Amino acid sequence: MPPRSPLPQRLGLDAAWMRTPDFEAANPRPWPTMRDWLASRLSQHIDVDDFFAAERFVRQSGEPFRADAEYRPNTFVWFYRDLPEETPVPGEVRVLHRDERIVVIDKPPFLSSIPRGKHIRESVVVRMRDELGLPELTPMHRLDRVTSGLLLLATEKRWRGAYQSMFMRGEVAKTYRASAGIRPELRLPATVSNHLRKDHGTWQGSVVPGAEPNAESLVELERELAPAEVQAAWGATPSGRWGVYRLTPRTGKTHQLRLHLLGLGIPIAGDPLYPTVLDTAVDDFSTPLQLLASELRFTDPVDGAERRFVSDRGFPLVASDPTPI
Repeated sequence: MPPRSPLPQRLGLDAAWMRTPDFEAANPRPWPTMRDWLASRLSQHIDVDDFFAAERFVRQSGEPFRADAEYRPNTFVWFYRDLPEETPVPGEVRVLHRDERIVVIDKPPFLSSIPRGKHIRESVVVRMRDELGLPELTPMHRLDRVTSGLLLLATEKRWRGAYQSMFMRGEVAKTYRASAGIRPELRLPATVSNHLRKDHGTWQGSVVPGAEPNAESLVELERELAPAEVQAAWGATPSGRWGVYRLTPRTGKTHQLRLHLLGLGIPIAGDPLYPTVLDTAVDDFSTPLQLLASELRFTDPVDGAERRFVSDRGFPLVASDPTPI
């Protein structure tokens, strides 16, 4: 782990850091200067000489590096990244609860939980660290970028262990709402239990036949949607019958609810991955996934209080404007 950064967060993001390696016996002076070492590592991504000229590389003391500074091993270098332009994600991040230890927010679809890939500033962590003035704010569980609803975050590092362990032990009850087609022959409520697998680097997960179950969800039909509700969400006259389903996952595998409803023959409306991967632009916010993390319930691991948080976001979600319909 690096020492404490000499640079404060900027726009909710920590400064980047690098550490020079030890000298090698076979090549005791591989880089004459710090500039040579940084160029060997970063020249494909940034203009290293421009960074030096602007004094953007700094020492642990906060003093800028000179380009001709002698290379030394085990030396930390700190700097701010240049951030790419990002299209603002529509919709409000609602703070439903905030205390000394936790923050509970209700996020819109298309907003990433953590900075990742092409989504840096347009993420819950970066937005809310900056907005709330909480530089250590960190999510305690996962919520897909295209999924809406409740996300619990710890305010400081010292609280992370207790709340992360609670999720890992399965001590948090979660309820979701989803919109999908209605199959009259499908007998509900139903418990779906199987073995799910999603390999790194692949878009879709899959069911592994015959393997010991590692994912379980209770699926219930809560109500049938009126045609006007579906049209407001889909932006077109609906065909067939559509409903709101109450989903209770008893495990937390990646894409679990999306795969379980797909397996029942009722894929979630607006899903860009299931049953088919759609070629959707990263800034296309026209069709939200109709999946909402609507409720969290748990016994607080610090003070023993019973906690219950409920989303007040309207459902189904309206295209490009995830507010109540």
